[in-house]
Amino acid sequence: MKAIVKASEFGSVIRTAALFLTGILLIQPALAQTYTKGRHVEPAFEGWRPNEDGTFNMMFGYMNENWEEEPDVPVGDGNFFAPGDMDRGQPTHFLPRRNRFTFEVTVPADWGDRELVWTLIVNGVERKAYATLRQDYLVDNMVIASETGSLGAGTSSPESRANVPPTVTVIGDSIRAGRVGEPLSLRAQVEDDGLPEPTDPVEEARQFAEFAGGALAAALVTPEAIMQRRLMSPPIKVTVDKVNGLYYSWNKWRGPGDVSFDPPQVKVWEDTRTSANSPWGALWLPPPRPEDGIYDVNASFTEPGEYILWGRADDGGLYHDVWVTVNVSQ
Repeated sequence: MKAIVKASEFGSVIRTAALFLTGILLIQPALAQTYTKGRHVEPAFEGWRPNEDGTFNMMFGYMNENWEEEPDVPVGDGNFFAPGDMDRGQPTHFLPRRNRFTFEVTVPADWGDRELVWTLIVNGVERKAYATLRQDYLVDNMVIASETGSLGAGTSSPESRANVPPTVTVIGDSIRAGRVGEPLSLRAQVEDDGLPEPTDPVEEARQFAEFAGGALAAALVTPEAIMQRRLMSPPIKVTVDKVNGLYYSWNKWRGPGDVSFDPPQVKVWEDTRTSANSPWGALWLPPPRPEDGIYDVNASFTEPGEYILWGRADDGGLYHDVWVTVNVSQ
């Protein structure tokens, strides 16, 4: 029986299969200058969305100009909000490169046309993000999915419009105690609606090959061949491109020392390098989901002090965040 390709998936199938069947081998050299360390961090206002109680959430992210350096800037003169409380829950640890829709700040219903300003000073460079409730900054789920690369610019589908964010429940206390060098167990229950459907380039190519050329053509489609074509093919989107698929990832949000995680976590930042463990990398595929939906991770700390760990569940288009505080002793 010939494979049935849904109309909503046909474009994706054609693009994937075309790269395999036509053997496109063009590679555009990377000419942009990059930096591993020593650069600044650019705070970003991503937009706002209303809450049911009449308040508003202003959404922020950042662009760390470095590919490797992860600066730590405590709340204070180098990392603060104004007006009002300088601590609005912002990160003090900054992951490399572009991190979109990283946290939200709630402002009251009568906020009006005032600005909320986030100031960062990193490696001697001061940068500011100016947040307002202007109508053209209004964000919905389609904007989030488009901005992070789940959708093409200005596109949507019944599937993407039906998608709701995954939900995360941390198993255990939200405030915990740990010791330097001793693994701390973290467990989180993640539930999701299965949308958007996870990216499977091999199956897409096989469906199209069988549709176009029959079983023999489909048999020639191998995971190795598909991955080689993805590796050697130029981007096909004018916007940032992201692989759809559910993952859960812990990262350091605040804290005086380094935090390592076992097993290694999926990168939540836009690491576009081919072999990166990132949904924005060319060869990344969604990891298997635990049958019970429970993700088990061990965290280890290098220095005593108070840490905040950030957990994010992301289905490719939308996300849900949780935080756990850990007081680490020597």
